[in-house]
Amino acid sequence: MLKWLAIVLIALQALLQYRLWLGEGGLRELAEVRQRVDRLEAENAPLRARNDRLAAEVVDLKNGLDAIEERARSDIGMVRRDEQFFWVPDAGPGEGGAP
Repeated sequence: MLKWLAIVLIALQALLQYRLWLGEGGLRELAEVRQRVDRLEAENAPLRARNDRLAAEVVDLKNGLDAIEERARSDIGMVRRDEQFFWVPDAGPGEGGAP
C-alpha cells in the first residue's frame, strides 16, 4: 500500500513540475512575455520622449507669448511693426555676418 502511495505522489509531483516548467502559464511562457514586454518598452521609449516634448510645447504655448511669436516667425515669417526686414536674394542662412 505504501509503495502505491509513493508512486502516486511521485507521479503527481512530476505532473506539477511539468506544468510549472513547460505547461501553459509556466516559466517558459513567463520568460517569453517578459522579453516581449522589454521589446515593447524599447519601442515605446522614443514615443514617450516625443510625447513629453509635445506636452512641454503645449504648456509653453498656453502660458507664454514668446513661444507663439517664435513659432510665427519660423513658420510664416512674421515681422513686428517696430522691426525692419531686409531680404538678400542670394544669401542663404549663415552666409552673412549676422544671424
